[in-house]
Amino acid sequence: MTTELFNEVLSETEVAVRDTLRRFAEEVMRPIGKALDQLTPDEVIAKNSLLWEAHSKYNELGIGMFTQDDSLGPVEGARLTALASEMLGWGDTGLAISLSVSGMPINLAQISGDPKLIEHYCRGKVGCWAITEPNHGSDIVDFGAVGSEGNSPRRGDCVARRDGDHIVINGQKSSWVSNGTIAQMAALYCAYEDEHGMLGGGVFLVPLDTNGVSRGKPTNKIGQRPLNQGEIFFDSVTIPLNHMIGGHEQYTPMLEATLTSANGGMGSLFCGLARAALEHAVDYAKERVQGDKPIFQHQAVKSRLFEMFRKVEAARSLNLKVVTHNAVNPKLELAIASKVTSTRTAMEVATEALSIYGGAGITRENPIEKLMRDASVSVIEDGENTLLGLVAADRL
Repeated sequence: MTTELFNEVLSETEVAVRDTLRRFAEEVMRPIGKALDQLTPDEVIAKNSLLWEAHSKYNELGIGMFTQDDSLGPVEGARLTALASEMLGWGDTGLAISLSVSGMPINLAQISGDPKLIEHYCRGKVGCWAITEPNHGSDIVDFGAVGSEGNSPRRGDCVARRDGDHIVINGQKSSWVSNGTIAQMAALYCAYEDEHGMLGGGVFLVPLDTNGVSRGKPTNKIGQRPLNQGEIFFDSVTIPLNHMIGGHEQYTPMLEATLTSANGGMGSLFCGLARAALEHAVDYAKERVQGDKPIFQHQAVKSRLFEMFRKVEAARSLNLKVVTHNAVNPKLELAIASKVTSTRTAMEVATEALSIYGGAGITRENPIEKLMRDASVSVIEDGENTLLGLVAADRL
């Protein structure tokens, strides 16, 4: 079974991108994701791991460059990115997140406008987004917020300090940094201070082969196991001043823009997972015979499938509307609405799909148990859904 957005006419370019990504998702991501899911976290990132094949083939496609293509308008670029992300999520969300987040340092280099940084960071290296910390996660790591002691900015677990023409970084990022133990470069969001004290937050590009960088063990998770995550430690790591892409005055708008993009992207990815679960359930219901007929012909199963279909199409339509709106008039609350809706839909639809599969659904031979495990991670990923809802509510 395949489905299209019922109220959208795709352009020739969008059809080509969709078809290319579908082949990549089906032929590369699904088999590699299934294989990596059954490995230990250390085996997932070993030199001979299929993970590197997925990254290499993805880089060959050039899909991550839509938002940097000057020939595309912002809305067209956003639509292409959303359609691509949905197809990647349809393939394997853990791999999709690893592939997508890898480009975040490249995006920061592009924002800097510095030709040397662009040249250095745009060479197909694996990147990560180092924002989450042991004591700062779903609270959006707002280092400019008023602290409990009074009106001083919050000091994080990782602090960058200006020292003349350099930035010196000390501290750590938590075990939830995606690509954390394999990344060669980082988009680092952390607390920032100068000789006068704590100023707020800052955004930095950090080459992770720099002296003083070390890593923790890869995190062992229930779902999204192809996605490497782990701690990064900074011990007097020194980078040039031009690697600071945004200081404390730019931190809040840069953070908001990043979170808006990330939540919209999560919405697209998990629309893809929800769609995959629905399609698997429909196909299985047409094959599985009970009571001398395929279970698809039983009213109870039809009713469940319709509810799944309704939720998936609602989430997909909302997400596409949000990402195209945010391409020209970004609003974090809209992106949060898409992320929360899509991840809840993914979890609900995957759970229903497992019920339709019955006992067959809990076996490793069938895809549904993995989809449900992957979806379960999404409701706390990039911000726990309830807390994100409170953030969005404050803006209504």
